[in-house]
Amino acid sequence: MLVLSGSKFRFLSLIPNPLSEPLLSYFYTRSFSFSSHKGKTISWNTTHIFVQRNPLLSLLEKCKSLFQLKQIQAQMILTGLISDGFSSSRLIAFCAISDSRDLDYCTKILYNMQSINSFSYNVTIRGFLECENPKEAFLLYKQMLQDGRSRPDNHTYPLLLKACSYSSLSSASLGIVGHVLKSGFGSDLFVRNALIHMLLSCGKLEAAYHVFDEGCVRDLVTWNSMINGCVKRGLANEALNLYQEMEVENVRPNEVTMIGVISSCAQLEDLNLGKKFHWYVEENGLNLTVPLSNALMDMYVKCGDLVAAQILFDNMTERTIVSWTTLILGYSRQGFVDVARKLLCEIPEKNVVPWNAIIGGCVHAKRSKEALTLFHEMQASNIRPDEITMINCLSACSQLGALDVGIWAHHYIKKHNLLIGVALGTALIDMYAKCGNIPKALQVFHEMPQTNSLTWTAVICGLALHGSAHDAIFYFSEMIHIGLMPDEITFLGVLSACCHGGLVEEGRKYFSQMSSKYNLRIKLKHYSCMVDLLGRAGLLEEAEKLVRNMPMEADVVTWGALFFACRIHGNVVVGEWAASKLLELDPEDSGIYILLSSMYGEANMWEEARNARKMMNERGVEKTPGCSSIEVNGIIHEFTVRDKSHPQSEQVHECLLQLTRELQLVGCISSFLVD
Repeated sequence: MLVLSGSKFRFLSLIPNPLSEPLLSYFYTRSFSFSSHKGKTISWNTTHIFVQRNPLLSLLEKCKSLFQLKQIQAQMILTGLISDGFSSSRLIAFCAISDSRDLDYCTKILYNMQSINSFSYNVTIRGFLECENPKEAFLLYKQMLQDGRSRPDNHTYPLLLKACSYSSLSSASLGIVGHVLKSGFGSDLFVRNALIHMLLSCGKLEAAYHVFDEGCVRDLVTWNSMINGCVKRGLANEALNLYQEMEVENVRPNEVTMIGVISSCAQLEDLNLGKKFHWYVEENGLNLTVPLSNALMDMYVKCGDLVAAQILFDNMTERTIVSWTTLILGYSRQGFVDVARKLLCEIPEKNVVPWNAIIGGCVHAKRSKEALTLFHEMQASNIRPDEITMINCLSACSQLGALDVGIWAHHYIKKHNLLIGVALGTALIDMYAKCGNIPKALQVFHEMPQTNSLTWTAVICGLALHGSAHDAIFYFSEMIHIGLMPDEITFLGVLSACCHGGLVEEGRKYFSQMSSKYNLRIKLKHYSCMVDLLGRAGLLEEAEKLVRNMPMEADVVTWGALFFACRIHGNVVVGEWAASKLLELDPEDSGIYILLSSMYGEANMWEEARNARKMMNERGVEKTPGCSSIEVNGIIHEFTVRDKSHPQSEQVHECLLQLTRELQLVGCISSFLVD
């Protein structure tokens, strides 16, 4: 049997064997540490007389390769030492967890052991898990049950429950839990902690809480499992509530606890609370480990405090790729691309992760042209893009409407055999839809082997964006029919479709169903959609009532929707009210003054129209220059009003002038526009 403690195994007992009986009481309370990192070997840490009297076991401690191990094994066979369960288990441990591990050879030794024990099975199972091969770990467990010479113990099941944490094997968890309960290990603290971790990893929050609450004894590992499990599921408030309960029970947190609560602050973007936890770490002398430093940096980055993140980074004596990537992502997300580039060049070990961070950060900051430029630089640096890279690139194409670049990215994905899973497939659908190619978006959707609610949402929103209201609602109905649950974004797409299609009754129905049927929180954007829908349909009184009765303050989008509807339908009274609210929220927006003046003009209220223009001039508000972009041969060109920075600006203006004159000749525009 073994107890895991950090990177160490602690031996407690094995099935008795005549040859090793004198050694059991000593050796299984000794520990050996190991690491799977390259360059480190097992430190057996055994000085017992039994080892000293058997030179072969002493040689095993110095073994550096599988070839040397086989030489020692041959001598053990000749001397009969191989029949000793303790000695054989040392061979198995080397094959399972050393840098020179060979799990095929390990299982051969295991199955041919004369005196097999649970430790040998456990260490082999762990070896398969470290190699990310949980299926083989389960097969080994099955063999252990069939063999009958040794039984699973309270250190076998935590390993198996860890294997169940892999999403592809979550269905096996029920069987393992059944075995745990049947074998009487359900009350074992070590097993229960592993069970909590597995349940949280599989998204079974209620079941994890049940195991947590039912436990008579909770150690720090129990609390940490719950707190960090909630964080991984995005349940930051639940994690912080657990931390408060932990304080009430006078359980002192450690570095792992602080990683969980600080990560919760990052998810909530609560800078003040994050600073309090940082202060706690320093005041209580907790070890500022690399993972804890990285968590603090991530919190500061997500809360927008790049100065604090940089100070932490500068003070780190040891940095990992996560440290560099976190800071690069922070700078690029806030638009400091040059600083992010500099950090990228300084990373000692280059790989795809920091490149993904800077490209994704640019996309987040709506600097998509720079994101695509960085993607090409990445390729020039011989860094092979992965799925995350292509998702970021497709998102950049979606923002720019760069269909040609998006098509090229799709060809790149196919050429390099990148698996079009749910995430990448959804990004492709979103790109084609936002770039105007709905047929291609639907083709990608129907060719995907697996979809989820996000994929369906991308299709629904894409159809809504292009005015295909009935098609969007059809796909929403199909999504519900196959058992997928919509979220707030899905309903934004559905309500937007109703808005574009003028489907007032359908819009009312879906708006009501959000809370009544799907238990979703109606957010400000949903109210804005409904105001827009009612306003476009001329139901201004109902739209005004909805705005007045909203449970939150209306934003610029909501007031803008109401104001636009009032202008279209000539309701000056409500329009003035909406415009006044807009000017309170954004007095620098020139469009509000211009539209207000137009509304007055269309109502023949010329004095009020002049006053609106006068107010704009008195406040020093200038009309925002228009900006447009066009994609030519995969290159994005941007143009701003009165901007002559483009290298071909003279030819562009000459072409526009010629087109304007042609339009004048056919009577499409007035002659004064030419001048």
